[in-house]
Amino acid sequence: MKKAYDVLVIGPVSLDHNIDHLGNERKELGGAVVASGFAAAKSGARTALFTKLNPADADVEERFADSGADLYWKESKATCSIRNQYFTADKEKRACTSMGVCDPFTFDELPDVDTAIYHFAGLVYGDFDGALFAEAAKHGKVAVDVQCLLRHVEPDKTMAFHDWAEKMQYLPCIDYLKTDAAEAEILTGLTDRAEAARLLHSWGAKEVLITHNTEVLAYDGRQLYTCPIKARNLSGRTGRGDTTFAGYITERRQAGVEDALLYCTALVSLKMETPGPFRGTRQDVMDYIAEFYR
Repeated sequence: MKKAYDVLVIGPVSLDHNIDHLGNERKELGGAVVASGFAAAKSGARTALFTKLNPADADVEERFADSGADLYWKESKATCSIRNQYFTADKEKRACTSMGVCDPFTFDELPDVDTAIYHFAGLVYGDFDGALFAEAAKHGKVAVDVQCLLRHVEPDKTMAFHDWAEKMQYLPCIDYLKTDAAEAEILTGLTDRAEAARLLHSWGAKEVLITHNTEVLAYDGRQLYTCPIKARNLSGRTGRGDTTFAGYITERRQAGVEDALLYCTALVSLKMETPGPFRGTRQDVMDYIAEFYR
C-alpha cells in the first residue's frame, strides 16, 4: 500500500543569502518548500516533501531532519540559489538576484504516494509548468503559490515579475491559489485585493488567498474573509507567504474557510516573531489564537 499524506509539498530548496537593511547577512538552506513543509508538518498534517538540488551544495536530509515531514528528493544539475537584499526593516522592499536555478519538475518524478493535496511551492518561473498542474489535478487537489509563475530570472540574473501568460488556461486546475498583494495586481491589474480575489476566482481558481503585511484575505466564491496579522516583531519575516499558505490548505482539510484563515494567520504571526521555519506546535498556535484573537 502506498504511503498516504494530507499534503505533498513540491519545490526546490534554495541556498539563500539574506541581507537585512543594516547589512547583516544570514545564509541558510531555505526556499518555499522549507517554510511550507515545516508549517504543514508542525501543524499536525501528514506531510511529504519533494525537492531537488545538487547534493554537493548542501545536506538536504539534515535540513529537514526535525521537520516532522517525510523527505523525498532527486538530484539536480544545479541548486537554486537566491540573494535577497532587504532595504527596509519590515522587509517589504527587496532586490532578488539569482545565483543558480534548479532543473524543472515533472509529474513522473514525484514520489509514488497518495496525497490529498499537491502543494506547488516553487521559486522562479520554469520550476513548474501548467501541464504539471493539470496532471496533478487528476490525482488530488492542487495548491499553487503564484510566485513561481511570475518571478523570472532575467539575462543579468536579476529577477523581475511578469504576468502568467497561461493563467486563463490553467487557473481552472487550481483548488487553492495564493498570491501576495503585488502579485495579485500583476495578475489582474487591480490594486483592490478583494476585487482581485473575485476576478481570480471568476477565472477559475476555486479558493484565493492573498497575503498583505497587515492581513490575510480569503475568497471562496461566496464570501470574502479577512484576518489581521498580529506579529509583535518581524525578525522571521522571510517565509511569510509560504507559512500562511501551508497552514491554510492543510487546515481546510478539517475546517471551513473562516477557521482555516484564522489558524493560518495566527500561525504566520507567531512564526514571524522568530527567524527560520516554524518549529512550534499546533497547540502553540491555538494558544496564540486564545491570547491575541479571542
